Amino acid sequence: MSEEEFQLGEVVFSSSEIEKKITDLAQRLNQEYAASRPVLVCVLKGAVFFAVDLSRKLSFDFDLEFIALSRFRSGAGKAVIEKDVETELRNREVLIVEDIVDTGLTLHFLINTFRKRTLKEVRVCTLLDCPARRIIDVAVDYACFEIPDIYVVGYGLDFKGRFRNLNEIRVLKDPYGRSTQILKQMGKE
Repeated sequence: MSEEEFQLGEVVFSSSEIEKKITDLAQRLNQEYAASRPVLVCVLKGAVFFAVDLSRKLSFDFDLEFIALSRFRSGAGKAVIEKDVETELRNREVLIVEDIVDTGLTLHFLINTFRKRTLKEVRVCTLLDCPARRIIDVAVDYACFEIPDIYVVGYGLDFKGRFRNLNEIRVLKDPYGRSTQILKQMGKE
C-alpha cells in the first residue's frame, strides 16, 4: 500500500479519555512512589506527549530522562541506543515511559539494559498496550489502554512522521476496512 492510501480513520481514544486515564495513572503512581525518587525514562519520540502530561500530575520528586533507540530489526539481533540517559542509574528505581508496547522486543532490550545498570527495580508504564502483537513476554506494570492489533496515530504516535501532534488517538484507515471492523467490535464507531 502506498502512503497516499492511508488516511485518518475513527477516533479510538478522545483527548478527554486520554486525560482521564493519565490522571488515574498519576494518582496510582503518586501512592506507589511517594517515598522514593525514581528516574522516569521517556522513550523518544513517541512517548514525549505522554511523559510530559503524566509528569505534570506527579506529586513525588523524580528525575526525567530521555532515551532514543533504533527500532528492533530482525537480523540486527537487538535495538541500538542512539541517545542514552545522562543520570547515574545505579541503585535508582527506574520507570520507563513508553507510548506503545507491541512486539515487546525493544522494551525487553531496554529493561535488561537498565536492570544491569541500576541493580534495582525497573518498571514500565505505557499509554497503549497491544498484547495481540507480542513476540516476547515483557511485564507492563502500568497501561492506560489496551488496544487490538490496529495501527494508531496521534498523541505522539506517528506514521512516517505525520499525525504525531493530534490531541486524540485515531486509527490509520486502511483501504480494506480491517481496522474499522475491529473498532466496531470494540464498540468504537
